[in-house]
Amino acid sequence: MTLSRDDRATFEQCVLDFTECFNREDLDGVMAYMADDAVYDEFNGTRSQGKVAIRAAFEPQFRGDFGTMRFAADDLILDPDAGKALITWVCSLKSDGQTRSWRGLDILHWHDGKITQKHTYAKTERLLLTKEPS
Repeated sequence: MTLSRDDRATFEQCVLDFTECFNREDLDGVMAYMADDAVYDEFNGTRSQGKVAIRAAFEPQFRGDFGTMRFAADDLILDPDAGKALITWVCSLKSDGQTRSWRGLDILHWHDGKITQKHTYAKTERLLLTKEPS
């Protein structure tokens, strides 16, 4: 099946809107895109399944526990027929008066307008989301 140009544009906009929910710190917006039985694989190897577990995994980020995070979309590869998208980004983290950044990507699997799988990969020397002891 080949989607029309309009369908492809809609799919692309959904992926970009999902990413922008993170930048707006809109956890409800993020969760509105997730399927009830979705799987979220974090870049640290943690896996969460189902909306309740995924929401709990995202809450520290949205509360600002690590600082302020922003994602700048870099590249987007879409396969609307398969319901898959790959988005690369640069994440900036402002914390303790410093800004750090790293590159990463999300592989998103979609079905019926919802994300069924979100696989996140990051390119960093060390885990930047862990508060170091004072």
